[in-house]
Amino acid sequence: MLSERRLQVLRAIVQDYVGTEEPVGSKALTERHNLGVSPATVRNDMAALEDEGFIAQPHTSAGRIPTDKGYRLFVDKLAGVKPMTAPERRAIQNFLEGAVDLDDVVARTVRLLAQLTRQVAVVQYPSLTRSTVRHVELLSLAPARVMLVLITDTGRVEQRVVDCPAPFGESSLADLRARLNSRVANRRFADVPSLVEDLPEAFEHEDRGTVSTVLSTLLETLVEENEERLMIGGTANLTRFGHDFPLTIRPVLEALEEQVVLLKLLGEAKDPGVTVRIGHENAHEGLNSTSVVSVGYGSGGEAVAKLGVVGPTRMDYPGTMGAVRAVARYVGQILAES
Repeated sequence: MLSERRLQVLRAIVQDYVGTEEPVGSKALTERHNLGVSPATVRNDMAALEDEGFIAQPHTSAGRIPTDKGYRLFVDKLAGVKPMTAPERRAIQNFLEGAVDLDDVVARTVRLLAQLTRQVAVVQYPSLTRSTVRHVELLSLAPARVMLVLITDTGRVEQRVVDCPAPFGESSLADLRARLNSRVANRRFADVPSLVEDLPEAFEHEDRGTVSTVLSTLLETLVEENEERLMIGGTANLTRFGHDFPLTIRPVLEALEEQVVLLKLLGEAKDPGVTVRIGHENAHEGLNSTSVVSVGYGSGGEAVAKLGVVGPTRMDYPGTMGAVRAVARYVGQILAES
């Protein structure tokens, strides 16, 4: 275990390196921070931190920079989440409240996160499998054709055209709509199949084929795999950090183009807390020089998807974690009210 003083020295090194982009020396640390000890003692502490792999000397200069291990300790032990100011919170709320639909919410969230953190922002669309049915609408398009509209609690809207085996009257359609919503409204997707399995039996024999066809289309919509969508923005922000990537920025850009990689980076949506993956903790080799800060968002107490940012390991962790958490909270509120 590191002593409290050496933890303080590590915190000071991380803060200075993030702020100045320059390797940090003992003299500068003593001048900038009230550590209460001599430069010689700080040098000894830095030597101990280097021996244990928390900082490293990038070249022959006297300065040191944090390693992935040093950033990890900083995030776990030393970094509080920096709260957003009242004007920042109002700006976030006002910007997101103007959204007209789910696509607009996601697009605005990406833009906002990229601007707030000056990193690459990634937002996953709400997952269907973790959603709740808000309403099912059935509209007659022709005597034997029906439009099924599924509306979820996250504001997601799925539409399907159903070709029925026989003509289906308006009164039968209204009856099916009412019976269906009485069973599935405000229920989780996973519960729907068992809730509707005996519904055809409530209808006249000649209508049961059509009711079964409509229900089959609804159930297919609930389990489709198209939920794994995400939006990315702010990639140009990486060009400001060219010197933070040892060889070239290209592997990072290539990794960001792979949706499967990004979904793995964000992690499981069921984990709602702020997660920070630093450097080599990211399994994809192209992202070994980056850190990923992500958090779950959703309406109510359960996360339905993730959002986060990707940037160099030399990032303002407290500020980034605060921004990501605040944006997720507001997105969740907007989905709950939509």
